[in-house]
Amino acid sequence: MKAVKQNLYPSVVEAIMLPRVIRLSGNLYGAAFVLMKLLPASFILDRARYAKLVRPGSVVIETTSGTFGLALAMICNLRGYRLILVSDPAIDSPLQRRLEDLSARVEIVRSPSPEGGFQRARLERMSELQAEYPDHFWPAQYDNPHNPGAYAMLTALLTETIGQIDCVVGPVGSGGSMCGTTDYLRLLLPKLKAVGVDTHGSVLFGQPDGKRLLRGLGNSLMPKNVKHSSFDEIHWVSAAEGFAATRVLHREHSLFMGPTSGAAYLVSKWWAEKNPDATVVVLLPDEGYRYQDTVYDDEWLHDNNLLLESLPTEPRPVEHPLSAGPEWSCINWNRREYEQVVGSLFRGQAIHK
Repeated sequence: MKAVKQNLYPSVVEAIMLPRVIRLSGNLYGAAFVLMKLLPASFILDRARYAKLVRPGSVVIETTSGTFGLALAMICNLRGYRLILVSDPAIDSPLQRRLEDLSARVEIVRSPSPEGGFQRARLERMSELQAEYPDHFWPAQYDNPHNPGAYAMLTALLTETIGQIDCVVGPVGSGGSMCGTTDYLRLLLPKLKAVGVDTHGSVLFGQPDGKRLLRGLGNSLMPKNVKHSSFDEIHWVSAAEGFAATRVLHREHSLFMGPTSGAAYLVSKWWAEKNPDATVVVLLPDEGYRYQDTVYDDEWLHDNNLLLESLPTEPRPVEHPLSAGPEWSCINWNRREYEQVVGSLFRGQAIHK
């Protein structure tokens, strides 16, 4: 009887892996995750376990400054894997403490690489660690096809819960969530629109690499999992706009989410109002507890010149990514490849290796 009872109850990872689907307005639904990165982290480690690439005591090495690291730490802690995470000063102290409390070893790279910034420097340090532990497993969230593959579970939930979906909106970082969700949904809904949300200073859709205050989306290098031809529209949202929208999401819907969710909500709310006959789903990746002293603190926002009196009502359309910014801007991507929109100017600098 004891064994049967154990099988009836999931682990915390399984219990919170999928989102709550919440109606935000007449035609807008939110897929609100506790921690969205649990989906790809679990799927990648499951595939590795089935392939006998990991077992209790194995060393897992990854580069991350955000929630993918937390997802790995939770799973590795439960399964008895040794986890080494390479990060940079952007990691917030509460997250680092939580990772270390879950038995992860966190290495902080202090200086950026001349090309590729901290993400390149982190990759270089990770290569050194991989040589030190030759029998390691690398989840490689940016390039591993099991990252987008993990989102079949999400699409099943969305179609069973909502039915017809005309548009999905979400932030783009590694490319896994938006490209995976879009590709699976289009097996049933080929006319589905995909609207990606990026931020200024991200190379993903044709801007030069720059400083980004809105973390959790965008990238300094080009992940292989970003499938540019999946997207119909791309929006660039500034940090101040994303933070303000996060607070609006909380005040109007009591959803306590992080700033990537706020940025996606800003775009999805506008898109849903512009297309009242369409059913829109927005991906809200993680909760707001890490941001109580920043995004949810008016004094911090004011001191960092990030406090907006009101949200913009619509984006500024642009014809080329280099024209986007510094405010909320958008482009009709029209499911084109990167070179068709941007040209080859930044492609060589942006490739993730």
